[in-house]
Amino acid sequence: MKKNILFTLLILIQFSCSKEFTELSPISERNIQSAYKTATDFSVAVNGAYDALQLSGTYGKVYLLLNEMRSDNTFNGGGANGIAATLQEIDLFKEIATATELSSSWADSYKGIARCNIILDKIDASVVPDDLKKRYKGEALYIRSLFYYNLAIIFGNVPLQLTDVASPGDVNLKQYSANEVYAQIITDLTLAETLLPAKYTGVDVGRVTTGAVSTLLGKVYLTKGDKTNAIVALNKVVNSKNYTLVTDYAKLWGGANENGAESIFEIQFKTGGQGEGSGYFEYFASILGRSGGVGGGNTPMPMTPDLLASYEVGDLRYAKSIYKNNKLPDTTYSLKYITTQTTTFDGDNNWYVSRYADVLLMLAEALGEGTEAYTHINLVRARAGLPAISASTSGTFTEKILKERRSEFALENHRWQDLLRLGAATSTIAKHLSITESNVRKVFPIPQKEIDVSNGKLIQNTF
Repeated sequence: MKKNILFTLLILIQFSCSKEFTELSPISERNIQSAYKTATDFSVAVNGAYDALQLSGTYGKVYLLLNEMRSDNTFNGGGANGIAATLQEIDLFKEIATATELSSSWADSYKGIARCNIILDKIDASVVPDDLKKRYKGEALYIRSLFYYNLAIIFGNVPLQLTDVASPGDVNLKQYSANEVYAQIITDLTLAETLLPAKYTGVDVGRVTTGAVSTLLGKVYLTKGDKTNAIVALNKVVNSKNYTLVTDYAKLWGGANENGAESIFEIQFKTGGQGEGSGYFEYFASILGRSGGVGGGNTPMPMTPDLLASYEVGDLRYAKSIYKNNKLPDTTYSLKYITTQTTTFDGDNNWYVSRYADVLLMLAEALGEGTEAYTHINLVRARAGLPAISASTSGTFTEKILKERRSEFALENHRWQDLLRLGAATSTIAKHLSITESNVRKVFPIPQKEIDVSNGKLIQNTF
């Protein structure tokens, strides 16, 4: 499903009738007027939307760099020179608008959005059966929402393109604030909830469910500061009884444990030398000598000493997800993404976008300090072999939430978003990097190439 990469939103629009525009139509039929009619057409199109979640600029790599490495959990392990220079700048909050990682994230995100827009614009006029039509629309709405959530977190002020682009005049380059983007996401997810099933069987396992929609909806409400609606959305997931914590934290990881009882939504990868494998082994365990360092065009992301020191004594999550040789400290690496693979960057590891522990801890965050919130927190702590905590435990409620989420979701792309949402980003990162709080940027620059080709319609973020 993976095709050539679009480099700018404008190029995507201006060449919308090219091969790129029609790439999701059947190979035997490239005429856009006759494409997107049958269930087969839309099955290919929807799979193409899922495929965009694997792209290098999205969950394939760059979302990790712009979130996990941005936080105090990992650092750029590739040095500060050559092709690693921009990664060092990202890690140290000195990034420039011409960084390849920024343009890649922007372009691949909008590529996925464009694929979703084609589905949403054309499916009502198709001959797809009504039940599939509903499901495909719901999947496209969720996937588009997921891209826009990441764009809002990364860049803040972004264009909201909500329709298929048939000509350059159809593009909307107006920038919308993150809050306006979140409002659109809420509208889309609210509709998607009514269109999707709660479960799948057989080959459809791993597709978007109502649980995935409600979980993202809860996160967006929390990000907006709307705890009341976040509670409603997250309680839908809890009350569905469709998910549970796995008893052993180690059983969350590896190909044999994918799409399990705790899984709400995963980006699906498959080893086998067909270009559908993941590179997380190399990114997080490159100390093992895999071809994942700067020479391989990627950056290893070692765990910071601060992360390693943050685990409580007796926390089973440490032993079950981190290998540390006390005689050779540089052999410390994550066990979460170790995998058997056909070749390098071809892992069988899926990527968790959301799992049930996230729902429990977000629900606790939304509820605020109290018995019910600690009940949810302590379910997660019990699996980690840790004693229950309460309001009498030292620290503020926000500190306790952040600490629990850090240990539970280390290297899962939550930390930077958590720090932002809970108002702790500037103070935490300033302390971590020994810089002033004024130097901690909460959003990245808009890619300079997008500014340059927009004819003055895109405005650079200010810091």
